[in-house]
Amino acid sequence: MRRAVIAFTAFLGGLIFLLAAGPTTAWAEGEGLKGTLKFQGQPVNGVKIAVAAENGDPVGEATSNAQGEWTISVPEAGKYQVTLDTSTLPPGVQVRDGNNKRTPTVYESNVSNVLFALVPSGQGGKETGATPAPTEPSMWGRAPQLIFEGINLGLVIALAAMGLSLIFGTTGLTNFAHGELVTLGALLAYMVNVGFGLGVIPAAFIAVILGGILGYLQDRLFWGWLRNRGSGLIAMMIISIGVALFLRFLFLFLFGGETEQYTEYNAQPGIQVGPIIAAPKNFIVMAIELAVLIFVGIALLKTRTGKAARAVADNPALAASSGINVDQVIRIIWTAGGALAALAGVMLALSQSLKYTMGQEILLLIFAGVVLGGLGTAFGALVGSLVVGLFVQVSTLWIPPELKSVGALGVLIIVLLFRPQGILGRRERIG
Repeated sequence: MRRAVIAFTAFLGGLIFLLAAGPTTAWAEGEGLKGTLKFQGQPVNGVKIAVAAENGDPVGEATSNAQGEWTISVPEAGKYQVTLDTSTLPPGVQVRDGNNKRTPTVYESNVSNVLFALVPSGQGGKETGATPAPTEPSMWGRAPQLIFEGINLGLVIALAAMGLSLIFGTTGLTNFAHGELVTLGALLAYMVNVGFGLGVIPAAFIAVILGGILGYLQDRLFWGWLRNRGSGLIAMMIISIGVALFLRFLFLFLFGGETEQYTEYNAQPGIQVGPIIAAPKNFIVMAIELAVLIFVGIALLKTRTGKAARAVADNPALAASSGINVDQVIRIIWTAGGALAALAGVMLALSQSLKYTMGQEILLLIFAGVVLGGLGTAFGALVGSLVVGLFVQVSTLWIPPELKSVGALGVLIIVLLFRPQGILGRRERIG
C-alpha cells in the first residue's frame, strides 16, 4: 500500500511539474475580447474580427461561429483596436454608421465585450441605397450550417465517449474524471505549443502520447490498486468525482480562468462549400476524428487485443478462464482511453477555444452519448455521440443557444423510455 501511495504521489507531482513548466505568466493571465454578431435577431456566421494593440501591432484574429460568437485572447490588460472585416459580412449587411472599428479597454483578469450593431445596407447614416435590405435568414437556411457543426461536435464527443465506454465495459467504472482527461490533453498541447515553441501538429502528437501514458499510469498506480483491494463500483465512482474536482482546480491554479488559443490556426477565413461556411481547419479536424474512430473500430474488430477487450467487456471471469490477461487488457484500454480523450481535447480546442472547464462542459454530453448508444459498447458511443452533437446544434433553430444542451438530454430521456438499453445496447436479464 505504501509503495502504491508513493508512486501515485510521484505521478501527481510529475503532472504538476509538467504543466507548471509551461508559460506560467501567460497561463496566469486571462484577459480577452469577445462578442456576438446578430442581424435582425439571427446570428451571423463567418465574419472575420482582427485585434491589434494600441500601437498597431497585430494581436489575434477570430471568425464568428454559427451562433455569431467570437473570442480573442490578449496578452495583457490595456486598450486595443478591434476591426470588423466588412468584406466578410453577408450581402446587404453593414455596420451601423459605417464604423467597423472599436477601441475597448481590457482590464486585468477580465474579458471585455465588444459590440457591433449590424443593419441593412442603406441604413445608419454613411451608406445610402447601396444594396437593398436583405430578407431575414430563414430557419431552414441555417439548418445546413448547424448540421455541419453538429457533426463536428458529435465526432469530438465520440472520441472521448468511445474511451469512456470501453473503460466502463471492461471495469464497470463510471469515471466522472474523464472530462478532465479531455482538458488535460488540450492543456498539454498548449504547453508544448506555446511553452516550447513547437507547432500545433507535433504538439498534438505529443499530447496524445502523454495522454495515453497518463491513462496507463492512472490504472497502474491508482484505479487498478483500488480494484485489487476490492473497492466497490459506487465507491470508485465517488472517488472519480473527487479526482475530477481536484484536477479541475489544479488546472485553474496553473492555467487561469480565461480562454486561450494555440499559436496557429486561430482565425482562418471561412470558405463556402455549398450552404456551409467553415474554416479549413474544421474540415481537416473532422477528417482526423473520423479516421481515428474508424481505426479504433477496425482495431476492436480485427486485432487480438480488440477481441480480448470485447471478451473482457462481455464476461471478465470467462475471459480470464480462457487465458486472457484481464489486467493487461484493462490497462491497454485505459491507455487508449487516455489517448482518445487527449485527442478530443486538442480537437475541441482547435474548433473552439481552450479553458480549464472545457472537459467539464462536455462531460454531460459525453455521458449522454455513451448512455444513448448503449453502455459499454464502443460503436454505440459513436452513434449516440453523433445523435447528441447533431441535436445540440440543430435544436438552436427552436430554442436559445444557452439551452441547447437541455434539448440533447430531452432526446436522451425520450429514447431511453422506449429503449432502455440504448441504441446499440443489449437487453440484460436481472435476477
